[in-house]
Amino acid sequence: MRVFAHAVSYLFHPLFIMTYMAVLLSFINPYLFGVHDIKGNAIFILQIFFYTLFMPLFGVLLMKNLGFIQSLEMEDKKERIGPLMVCITIYSWLSYNYYNSTIIPNAFTIFMLGTTLALSLAFFINVFSKISLHALGMGGFLGMIVITMMYFSYGVFQVGSVSISMNFLLMAVVLLCGIVGTSRLILEAHEPMDLYGGFFIGFGTQFLALTILT
Repeated sequence: MRVFAHAVSYLFHPLFIMTYMAVLLSFINPYLFGVHDIKGNAIFILQIFFYTLFMPLFGVLLMKNLGFIQSLEMEDKKERIGPLMVCITIYSWLSYNYYNSTIIPNAFTIFMLGTTLALSLAFFINVFSKISLHALGMGGFLGMIVITMMYFSYGVFQVGSVSISMNFLLMAVVLLCGIVGTSRLILEAHEPMDLYGGFFIGFGTQFLALTILT
């Protein structure tokens, strides 16, 4: 069971969430990006992968090699300070540039800003509690799906020759949120309140960003 929990924790690590958002939005409504399918948006997805996953990961590895953090698990709250600052800086820069871009759709700018706000809140809450960043990411992911259903989808989207309902996607992501949260409990990485707090902040900040940008 712990092997499965570790696999889930790695697969749905917070650094992957923005890439998952970009991929899903490209499937759900590629026309937002001015393309006909996800293939036409491949360069943008690679850019998101580079900026929101590779660069923060490089920063974390550099901190570990310099001795600022002891492990990539960052079990101590103090070890999270540097990595969170790196992520907030990169995500804030992306949010600003996307807001001023005529190419990036407002939908994705909302999701980027929502994630930036969530990380910023997590940074301050981290002083008092080891809030779950996995739950934060999954809450943001679920918020993205709900907002997309409300404003940016046609109810059904295509993945190859398969038609997928947004309702089915919503249920699948809700289930994933539960699986990720359970995995973190199995690994004894967090208390239940850390998970609840992370989830609701991640979810709520997506709607706060929606309010700010619409």
